[in-house]
Parts: sequence; structure tokens; C-alpha cells
Amino acid sequence: MDSYRQRTGQKLTYELLAQQTGIALTTLQSLAARPGYNTRLSTIEKICVALKCSPSDLLEMSDDADL
Repeated sequence: MDSYRQRTGQKLTYELLAQQTGIALTTLQSLAARPGYNTRLSTIEKICVALKCSPSDLLEMSDDADL
């Protein structure tokens, strides 16, 4: 959300993103708060369309075995 604000100058909240994408607020909060949260590719796609970004802007590879 910070990088979106830096890129566009617009503040984005989870509530606004939920409205724009149709994704449940609790799902967005889980994606942000739980590093190992497993989500669908369709959810990633909806977020990318709303934020006008690519999946690589949202996802990060990790070698952490605990995830």
C-alpha cells in the first residue's frame, strides 16, 4: 500500500481495495499480516488489476522453511 501511495500519490486502505476488487476485507488483512497465507491466483490477479501492477510487485520469494 505504501508503494502504491508513492507511485500514485493516492492513499489506499484495505476497505477501499476490498470495494474495488470484491475481495473480502478479512482476506486482504490476512494476506498482509500472515506471511505464509495461501491465496488463489485469481485473488492476486484482482489485486494487480486494481493496483495496476504485476504479481512480482506483490510477491516475494523466501527460502524460509517455516512458511
